[in-house]
Amino acid sequence: MSEKKLPFSEELVREIAAVYGTPFHLYDEKGISDNVKRLQKAFSWSSDFHEYFAVKATPNPWIMKSLKKLGVGADCSSMAELILAETVGITGEEIVFSSNDTPDEEFLKAHELGAIINLDDISNLEDMERLHLVPKRICFRYNPGSDLARGNAIIGTPQEAKYGMTREQLFKCVAWAKNKGIGYIGIHTMVISAELELPGLLGTISMMFDLANEIRNNHGVTVSFIDFGGGIGIPYRPEQEPVDLEGLGEGAKKLFEEKMRGFENTRICFECGRMITGPYGYLVTKAIHYKNIYRDYI
Repeated sequence: MSEKKLPFSEELVREIAAVYGTPFHLYDEKGISDNVKRLQKAFSWSSDFHEYFAVKATPNPWIMKSLKKLGVGADCSSMAELILAETVGITGEEIVFSSNDTPDEEFLKAHELGAIINLDDISNLEDMERLHLVPKRICFRYNPGSDLARGNAIIGTPQEAKYGMTREQLFKCVAWAKNKGIGYIGIHTMVISAELELPGLLGTISMMFDLANEIRNNHGVTVSFIDFGGGIGIPYRPEQEPVDLEGLGEGAKKLFEEKMRGFENTRICFECGRMITGPYGYLVTKAIHYKNIYRDYI
């Protein structure tokens, strides 16, 4: 059974409340840092492992600055998040821009920043042509549909999700990028959320390794970038245990050695948000009224 321990004293909380009032959020920077380092160590077998923090999870510039010191990039999905990343000094391939139903100005801003532009749908190729954009780095979001039976209650099954494109559509996008002379082509997926068990997480990794091989075999492109999405969960209940990051890293290493000969220079990455900051943030409030009728309320 997991145990939650507060990394600060009641005295400290009361001191902060006396100065700033309530409510406020308090974050354990050391806890966040140690957790990121643990994830990075678990995947240190990879020559180019990277974590892109999902900014939507905690759009806080101070946290982003702290993560940047650890080599963590930004997973952005809106203009506000792109500007926030730019403001704290995160640009270029340190940004993955994944958006849905994207306005032109957001594509243009991501291109201006040199981000890895992750296209959600094959129709986005028309946007690229219309905007005369040939990104230096591009990525395509894959939805495996019924090919991947596993999903979960939070995100649903892949065939129920509006995000991503089919295998055939993705192959057409890869051919488009190759024809445009884009030398940095990536693949991305996000098919599971808040997952605590290794089989689901390793299943996603295995699926993406297979897809990378299929692209190389059929299109002559060795992808530069494989993004497994986020999806690593955190325990919300005492009976739940956190994900075994060391076991996840070891399992991924075995899959890589088994399937990925010739991909040694390919960046593999996650874009975790919840797992990075969720266990280390605290909402501090003060009870202001008590009501006692048929039940007691605070």
